[in-house]
Amino acid sequence: MVNSLQNYNDLPEDLNALSGKIVDCAFQVHKELGAGFLEVNYEDAFIIELKRKNLNFEQQKTYNIPYKDGFLKSSFRFDLIIENSILVELKAVEKINPIHQAQIYAYLKATNLPIGLLINFNVRLIKDGINRYVLRNSDSPRKKDFN
Repeated sequence: MVNSLQNYNDLPEDLNALSGKIVDCAFQVHKELGAGFLEVNYEDAFIIELKRKNLNFEQQKTYNIPYKDGFLKSSFRFDLIIENSILVELKAVEKINPIHQAQIYAYLKATNLPIGLLINFNVRLIKDGINRYVLRNSDSPRKKDFN
């Protein structure tokens, strides 16, 4: 787990800059709403902030899970993919549990996206609710470009 404000010298600067814009969206949402709302409320507000920054995104995208030489019949759904580069999972929970962290790593591995942000809005200070994850394993099960 990495603090969301930390930059990586080995990541392209545009990804670090994009990550910063996304984090700013989270700050704006939390500044306006604070803690205590449902995840769907935060997602709606987060979408407004992404649009204000003219960021391209896909919301609630379904993705088939790669397995060996094919895909599972079941799939999973992301909260957001921003600029086809950063996966964002939004939460409104008491605390981030290891299963939430495992979830974001599984999503990164499946899609081969380089960065994931796990944002929990149910915190007093939003900086305590933002966690950044970086995919460092090049052996991803993903076979084709993310659609």
